[in-house]
Amino acid sequence: MAPKNAVVVMGGGPTVVINNSLRAIVEASREYPQRFAKVYGAWHGVEGLLREELLDLSAQPQEEIALLRTTPAAGAIGTTRYRLQDEEDLQRIIAVLQAHGIGYFFGIGGNDTQEVCLRVAEVAKHVGYELCVVGIPKTIDNDLGDPELRQVDHTPGYGSVARYWTWTVQCLEEENRGSAPVDPVLVVQTMGRKIGFIPAAARLADPEREFPLLILFAEAPLSLEAVADAVADTVRRRGRAVVVVSEGFPVGEIGARTDAFGHVAFSASRLSVAQALVNFLNDVGLPAQGHARGQLPGTEQRDAVLYASTVDLEEAYAVGQVGVELAAQGVSDVMVTIRRAAGPVYRPEYGTIPLSEVAGKDRPFPKEWIHPSRVDVTDDFVRYARPLLGEDLVSVPIVEGRLRFARLRPIFAEKRLAAYVPAAHRERRQG
Repeated sequence: MAPKNAVVVMGGGPTVVINNSLRAIVEASREYPQRFAKVYGAWHGVEGLLREELLDLSAQPQEEIALLRTTPAAGAIGTTRYRLQDEEDLQRIIAVLQAHGIGYFFGIGGNDTQEVCLRVAEVAKHVGYELCVVGIPKTIDNDLGDPELRQVDHTPGYGSVARYWTWTVQCLEEENRGSAPVDPVLVVQTMGRKIGFIPAAARLADPEREFPLLILFAEAPLSLEAVADAVADTVRRRGRAVVVVSEGFPVGEIGARTDAFGHVAFSASRLSVAQALVNFLNDVGLPAQGHARGQLPGTEQRDAVLYASTVDLEEAYAVGQVGVELAAQGVSDVMVTIRRAAGPVYRPEYGTIPLSEVAGKDRPFPKEWIHPSRVDVTDDFVRYARPLLGEDLVSVPIVEGRLRFARLRPIFAEKRLAAYVPAAHRERRQG
């Protein structure tokens, strides 16, 4: 069988390690010349695929591909939150794949991207087009996989955001401890939508529970009055409080905006959850002098590469590498998974899960990991998450004082089809 081309499609929000999965696909494909010819990157995900914008990754300098290891976010080939609209979109994808001899489809992303993978795999089968589809997991939210965490222990991206919050909360504690006479309460908001894995990581900063730390989960909703009581009690006992709140914690109307998949885009909404909480605490008053103040880290949680976990980097590469190996063997319609080997020492193992079991599905934060107080996590969560942080600092190349990221050359495949406007954009124009 003659080798076929491959395409890599990114989707959703990025991570600091996502490009190491991309790098792995490019590098591992070279080991199977009898299976893989060129590897293309769909420019800005499935939208680029629909527009026939295919960046030739095989033609890139090897130095730039190597630099993908510590290049954060999705600037290298772009991502999107586009949702495939109708049969015409799907037929267009098959036409593009066919026009460029693409027999392998890799989707790097979370549950929505795995849904794209599944739909592409299904339409390929329906029309009789031979296509191998493999999903490569990615999400800082860690909400991709089975609720029991047996088939999917965690996803690349989570270890690094957990490290970000571990170190950030350590620094916030120093800030709050020093400025408590003026600002006794510090409220900080995490990403993660309504799934609690990211706010839970705050406890990793203080596993011995020495900080006056409160963690608020969307899965453990409290009224604002109940939150104020918990904060006031902590301030009375400790003189101050650090409050880590999930962006999905219910605080009332925030002027929410949603993306194409119906997810609330909290960072684009009119009011942040942290600010709503700060406003309420200051309105009802604190049992100490001073005010509550808020802090709102944004997308730096998923693009601050200096916080990258070395464990996360290694696993992000491994899932891409395993994905290529599976595709070379003809395995399709699956997503690569990270599982935890049995035993006292953390060790990852790699497996698969059918795309149909993860596509478009969120897994919740385990209820048994929420402390009975509803403002903390249990030690079981700490034992689960601690190994994902890693022990080493990531080494990022620096040139003339600036971080050196990969810069891929704009080498695109020649277009062979008529121009196409994605269906959702046509509807927007008509509207």
